[in-house]
Amino acid sequence: MYIELVDETNKVPKEIIEQTKHILNFAAEKLGLRPSTEMAVTFVDNARSHELNLQYRDTDRPTDVISLEYKPDEEEFFFDEEMDIPEELLEEMDPFIGELYISIDKAQEQAQDFGHSLEREYAWLAVHGFLHINGYDHYPMGGPEEAEMFGLQEEILTAYGLTR
Repeated sequence: MYIELVDETNKVPKEIIEQTKHILNFAAEKLGLRPSTEMAVTFVDNARSHELNLQYRDTDRPTDVISLEYKPDEEEFFFDEEMDIPEELLEEMDPFIGELYISIDKAQEQAQDFGHSLEREYAWLAVHGFLHINGYDHYPMGGPEEAEMFGLQEEILTAYGLTR
């Protein structure tokens, strides 16, 4: 999977940027995504996170990760799940699945609050956002969707080697 990584803050250590790329590729393999899949991850500060959260979620505060799922125009692409689409055609279609914005300020706060490493927090946020852009959700809280998403998220992090 191709991942465009941008650090708007110029404060994210190179190791975290590399880890983000590796864990997202690991998660993509776990979900069985095509190698031609593409996405973007941008590291931002709380001010930018606040701005994006207001713009996309109508929520007037910063947040830890914003996931923007890309959905092609349904009039341009209409496929029934039962259709047998040749692999060559699938590879030619727009492979972009979405983008994540991760707040470095929230990552640092939450790593301290939860008592785990900054590496685990960045990975948790990346995988969490990645699952969202791949159709997973955790609402309503306490429901089966939440259990499925958080279970898969923990499975990916543990298999990758980032335990609590």
